[in-house]
Amino acid sequence: MISVVLVDDQPLIRAGLRMIVGSQDDMTVVGEADDGAGAVELARTLRPDVMLMDVRMPGTDGIAALAGVLGSSPRTRVVMLTTFDVDGYVYDSLRGGASAFLVKDVPPERLLSDVRAVMRGDLLVAPSITRRLVEDHVRRSPHRERDARRLAALTDRERDVLAEVARGLSNVEIGARLHVSEGTVKTHVSRLLAKLGLRDRVQAVIAAYELGFVQPGRPEVSSSAGLRRSGGPG
Repeated sequence: MISVVLVDDQPLIRAGLRMIVGSQDDMTVVGEADDGAGAVELARTLRPDVMLMDVRMPGTDGIAALAGVLGSSPRTRVVMLTTFDVDGYVYDSLRGGASAFLVKDVPPERLLSDVRAVMRGDLLVAPSITRRLVEDHVRRSPHRERDARRLAALTDRERDVLAEVARGLSNVEIGARLHVSEGTVKTHVSRLLAKLGLRDRVQAVIAAYELGFVQPGRPEVSSSAGLRRSGGPG
């Protein structure tokens, strides 16, 4: 059973989310809060599997609350909800450790499938949005030297997987592209995260750009990273 906490300052929105989530046999709403401070407290006491949290709220907003939520309950997957698709909100949410960023007008069935997807460890931001916001950040950031030793620790197949993660693809999609099972992809993702010292695949997307593994403005990986595009044993 997936335990879910709802965080939104509008009671009507929470009621709608409660109805959608509560209708599922594999999900249950275990708590609600109307601001970021309440979200942090519920994360500490309930340690839910997933938290659906509004970005903009009076007092402590969702982005400001992220650190406290994940500090209190590191295993909680935070799905940020907003009325607007704004790059600044998306980047700040992902940088802060959110597992997904969704606009509130998403169809109920998509919301439910996305909750299940974050439980599988998938990054849930449209690939076009992911690429746009990360590339913009890299262009505006000071140049960082590439950590060749960290990248050299990855196997060829782990680099293949990192390249697909950087494009915002799910484990299922990556498996289809590389002709391996979803379970094999999950194993590669776990190993590359450990080798690069990253917490999750959201950080992997950002690191892929910041380390020069993927070049801004190009969907293909950087040749200087030494990535081969051919397959190999999974």
